[in-house]
Order: sequence, then structure tokens, then C-alpha cells
Amino acid sequence: MTHRILLVEDDPGLRLVLSHRLASEGYRVETAPDGEEGLRRATTDRFDLVVLDVMLPGRSGFDVCRTMRLGGIETPVLMLTARGELADRVTGLKLGADDYLTKPFEMAELLARVETRLRRAGARPLAPPTYRFGSVDVDFRRTEVHRDGQRVELSAKEFRLLRYLISRRGETLNRNEILDEVWGYDATPTTRTVDVHVAWLRRKLEENPRRPRYILTIHGLGYKFAG
Repeated sequence: MTHRILLVEDDPGLRLVLSHRLASEGYRVETAPDGEEGLRRATTDRFDLVVLDVMLPGRSGFDVCRTMRLGGIETPVLMLTARGELADRVTGLKLGADDYLTKPFEMAELLARVETRLRRAGARPLAPPTYRFGSVDVDFRRTEVHRDGQRVELSAKEFRLLRYLISRRGETLNRNEILDEVWGYDATPTTRTVDVHVAWLRRKLEENPRRPRYILTIHGLGYKFAG
């Protein structure tokens, strides 16, 4: 199957070069020149990957990515930007981007990252449309969680972590694997990030966070979802 890629880039020259190069690799490439058009395409059509510039007219790439994730759209996002500051990189990843590439970049690196994101997305286990454990109901289509009938507010990252744990229920997952699959990057920040987010999920979803029944710690190995 030919993968469909949405390229959102306001520089017409770069947009042309990138779209031609990706097409030459066998991808079906569609383009958008600004954030508004990019968001409309990403939310109304199906793509396997969105290559998203940060500095866009009208609506920034950060805003596009945030709105996609809040709307439950899990299409992998590779962000492109001329900014190299760590704070900007972290912002994009926190908003739900899967990877981040700073301009200028080598075409070979872009192609490698595109291939990696598509491969991981294709291999990613799927969570069911809805799921219930204990008194918790999860609706993945609506990105809603209820406990005892009351709405529970989860951040985008907490929801993605919960989705991943449920999709791999019964399996012991190490922290690096969770970091790579949920945060989409390997080294920054640290595996402590996983521990913190697991603690937040337990506080919101477990009856007794100190003695969890569903999100279990497997000492020396990682975590397991037992719901």
C-alpha cells in the first residue's frame, strides 16, 4: 500500500522540493501552504503521516498539532522548524508530535525519519474503540474517560499513554519502550517522565493509587496494564 503524506509548508520552493523528493520515493504527497489549510486536510482526510512546519502563517504548527491531538487524531506528526532551541523542540513533543527535525537538514535524514515513523505507525497495536476496566470507561473515538460516571480530564500525553498501555494489556513494557512509543523520541527527557505520568494516571483512575489494581509496576522491568 502506498503511504499518503500531508506536507504543510509555507515556503513554496521547499514545499516543491520536498513533495517531489517524497513522491520519487513512492509516497503519495499532498500539500498545504498554511496552518488553516493543513488542519482542515489533516482532520477531514486520512493520511499516514503529517510533515508539519512550525512557522506557518495564520495558525502555527504547534497549534495545528495541538488541535489534532485534542480532536483524537493520532496520525504521526513530524515537525520541521528553523528553530533549534531545546524549549521549542520540547514544546512540539509535549503537544503530541512524534518527531522533530531542525532546518536545515539533509534530505537523507528526513527520508529516514519518515520511513521510521511510518514503520512504527504500521506496527503499532490498536486499542479497541471503547474499553472498560473497574469503574473506568474509555472512549478512544471521543478521547473521553469517565470514572464512576464522572468525566476525568486527561492531558493529551496521559491519554496517549493510557491508550498504549491498554493496547498492550498483559505485557510487561519497559520505560524506554514506553518513552519511544508514546513520546516518540528516545533520549529526552528521561525515563522518569514515564514514572511521573504513570503516577498521574493512577491518581486519576485507580481507587487506591498506592496499591494499584490496573497499572502495575513490575519491579526492575517496567509497567503492565492488567485491566
